[in-house]
This record gives sequence, structure tokens and C-alpha cells, in this order.
Amino acid sequence: MGALGSWVEDEHRADGRGATTYRKGDGPGVVVLHESPGLTPEVVAFGEHLVAAGFTVVLPHLFGPAGRRPRPGEAAVVISRLCVSREVSLFATGATTPLAGWLRDLCRSLHAARGGPGVGVVGMCVTGGYALAAMTDPSVAAPVVAQPAVPVPLGSGRAADLGLDPADLDRVAERAAAGCPVLGVRYRTDVSTGTRFETLRDRLGDDFVAVELPGRGHATLTADLHPVAVERVTGFLVERLSPAGP
Repeated sequence: MGALGSWVEDEHRADGRGATTYRKGDGPGVVVLHESPGLTPEVVAFGEHLVAAGFTVVLPHLFGPAGRRPRPGEAAVVISRLCVSREVSLFATGATTPLAGWLRDLCRSLHAARGGPGVGVVGMCVTGGYALAAMTDPSVAAPVVAQPAVPVPLGSGRAADLGLDPADLDRVAERAAAGCPVLGVRYRTDVSTGTRFETLRDRLGDDFVAVELPGRGHATLTADLHPVAVERVTGFLVERLSPAGP
């Protein structure tokens, strides 16, 4: 169990899928979606930071190790499995993740349990765009897109793609215009994010708030943690999920 020893383990089933979740804290709900290679100690540490900031945090375990560092060679195995996974598509364009229905149901359940204006969803790297897929549901009030890296930016089309089908992209734009802004965080020189921030600016205008960090790195909230990224994400969640409303 490692870093997850103090978290409450459960399983959430919906939309014909099930996944283990870990929950901790008291306050408005936030779902933190881990990156590759898995639910590592660095991801758990970010979750602990949000717990200390006053949130109930849910960490779904979607792939790879949970609560420990990957063993030698394990990260490469995880990536190879993701390449052929039906749940996490690394290359498809104009398509919403098959996990969207499950994730939206998780958000609704967390909102029902914790109340408030809604829940936050933080997606990272391969799950970065999942925060957008989740915000098509009204239970999500604070979507955070951290270094979105899917689809893999091979060619201009994939580099610009947000990992959403057209109907979901329209719904994201509608919700943003109606008062649900999107926060995006990345290192400015991170090529894995392609031109997705430009796409978000084009579609959402001022309702997309971009935090673009100096220096070289990728995992803004974990392995390459930048204090400005953590501060801005935490502040966004506090502002949007305050019991008084955004």
C-alpha cells in the first residue's frame, strides 16, 4: 500500500466499469486523476496537499502501480499497455475517453456526498483531457487540465486535439461560457502538450485560464513539481468550490 496506507480504499462501479478508489479528507470533493506510470507517491503527495487545504480527495487507480514507485522497467510496460488499451487511447482524435461515463458518475457521487457548488477534477498528462470530459456533467465546477499529452502530438491534428468528440467539445464550450472556467497548467516548452492550449484559447476565450511555467519539465504537480502550479491549482479549487459558491 505504501503512500496510500492512510487512505480509505473502495471501488466505484458505473457505466459497466469498475475501478479502485482511495479517499481522504473532509470538505468539498476533488478527483485527482493520475498520470503515467501510475498512482505514484508523488501523485499521492499532491492529494495529501489538497487534503491539508481542506478538500475531500478521491484518487482513482486507473493503471500502473498504486502507492509505490514503479519497479525497473515497469514504466515502459505501462506505456506499452496503454498503447493498446481500449480505455486510454493515446492516438485517436475527435474521440472522448471511454472512461468518461464512469468518471462523470464518480463526480456525481462525490458531489452528492460532499455538497457545495460542485467538485473539482484534476487531470494530468495522459488523463489531462479527462477533466474536460468530466466537466460536461454539471457536478463538476472546477476542471483543471495539467500538461495534457493525449493524443500523442504526432502531426498538427493530434497536437491540437483535446481528446473530445465534437458534441462534448461543444458542451465544454457551453459550460465555460455559462460560468465554469477551465484552468490549464503546463511548462511552456513542454512539447508533449502540443498546441492544445491554443485550441482551448480559441474555443473558450477568456474562460480558459492558462498557467505557463518557465523552465524545462513536464509533470507540473508531481515529479517536476513547480510551486506556482501547486499554488494556482489550489487557489482555483478553493475559489470555485467554496461553500459560498464561485
